[in-house]
Amino acid sequence: MVYQIYLRSFADGDADGTGDISGLISRLPYLSSLGVDAIWVNPWYVSPLIDGGYDVADYRDINPLFGTLDQARDLFTKARQAGLRVLIDLVPNHTSWEHEWFKVAMEATPGSWERRRYHFLPGKGDHGQFPPNNWKSVFGGSAWTRVPDGEWYLHMFDESQPDLNWSNQKVRDEFIDIIRFWLDLGAAGFRVDVAHGLIKAAGYPDASEDREAHLSNPFVANHPVWDRAQLHNVVRTWRSVLDEYEDAMMIAEAWVASRDRLVLYCRPDEYHQTFDFHFLRAPWDADHVRSTIENSLATTATVGSIPSWVLSNHDVVRHVTRYGLAPGVDAREWLLDGGDEQIDLELGLRRARAVALLMLALPGSVYLYQGEELGLPEVHDLPEAVLDDPVWARSNHTDKGRDGCRVPIPWKRGGPSFGFGDDGSWLPQPESWAELAVESQDDVEDSTLELYRSAIRIRDERLRDDEDLQWVEHGPRVLAFRRPGGFICLVNYGSSPVALPEGQVLLASGPLGDGSVVADTAVWLIED
Repeated sequence: MVYQIYLRSFADGDADGTGDISGLISRLPYLSSLGVDAIWVNPWYVSPLIDGGYDVADYRDINPLFGTLDQARDLFTKARQAGLRVLIDLVPNHTSWEHEWFKVAMEATPGSWERRRYHFLPGKGDHGQFPPNNWKSVFGGSAWTRVPDGEWYLHMFDESQPDLNWSNQKVRDEFIDIIRFWLDLGAAGFRVDVAHGLIKAAGYPDASEDREAHLSNPFVANHPVWDRAQLHNVVRTWRSVLDEYEDAMMIAEAWVASRDRLVLYCRPDEYHQTFDFHFLRAPWDADHVRSTIENSLATTATVGSIPSWVLSNHDVVRHVTRYGLAPGVDAREWLLDGGDEQIDLELGLRRARAVALLMLALPGSVYLYQGEELGLPEVHDLPEAVLDDPVWARSNHTDKGRDGCRVPIPWKRGGPSFGFGDDGSWLPQPESWAELAVESQDDVEDSTLELYRSAIRIRDERLRDDEDLQWVEHGPRVLAFRRPGGFICLVNYGSSPVALPEGQVLLASGPLGDGSVVADTAVWLIED
């Protein structure tokens, strides 16, 4: 079990309104009490923070806003003493435009070796006035920006994030050295950002417009930017380095066209794990969810791996909000102009609690995003003036971006930032979060925090040592399965109560009926 830390929003140790390493160290006892095995820290490198730290200016140092290398080393040591490993983000697809390599490239001439560490190309048209091809940025607009001498550089995200050229050996050698640097310092491994994007098609061909691949859709097969076969050669070199270190691991953030493609990333000589975003994207539907689980278990088994389940992260709308939206309402569109009549947060929380028990009962690894154990919803009404995500500007204000899932989490019922720090927070927190704070839920029976603690403890006691899962038929719109030792997980996706199986109830996501499991509720039990 891995707990994701969005460092800027986790805990502020120096009262500047921004989360930092000292704040994280102070909260290690909380993470231990939750029962997780490891933490994953989002980028903490030197960065202008145009894209929340995913625009890296120096891969071997800590942003002073977050701390120092000595504090990072201290975190690694104290986390291990607390029984926790620390994974950090590796961002290999692109750098910041403030990275020394890019600064040098901008001063160099077209065709120079300095520019070949990135993707610099002449433009189309009589005077090179048009981009080299039709590729679009994930954040909106063209994926190409023109420099004063007339060439264009590639950025599949913000223009401040030029893509590295992984066909260049200097780039490959640099990241081998970066990986060793952090493992030697004490990191336990890496979550690899945009793992599906390293290699671009030779010749930079236009993407197929008739399939909308040019809109940077990673789920389109044979895309010229995403999921190119050659990237697996790069991954194998990384794995050979990690294998030199005891228990080091890495997990891929890979958005690809199919599970058959995704499973290639966790072959025995590549990544240890990949996120299963199909599970995250599954609607509230028993049949769909069952199919998603079955496919994930089956495909990972073909390469001797297991799934890694996730419901929320720093890039998606929090699942309490997603599950509370009316059928057919797109979460991103609702953030922009939706109203209260389109969402039922009480329903969203009930479903989020139920699906948490589902996920925690599955064989495989689980990644929790900070605050989901508190039942935090998306903050949908942040004022435009505080929005920090570059998606908002690049989409011409048609996508509100990801700030709503990055609001600092509440620790106490009161104070200027609900205990996040001794001052305010870099993004405003809703007043309603006072009742969702750790202090408000700690040792409170049936709170979401205590539900997670109980579920993680039971999972650790009963489900660690076996990956077997057998489906149990229990009627339509019900998902049920058996794990070793007679353990049963049942989730009622329907609108009417269903019979409670005979046995000893271990845990339920909400109140049970008289001998029944009510709608939007999950239960764990041991068969008689």
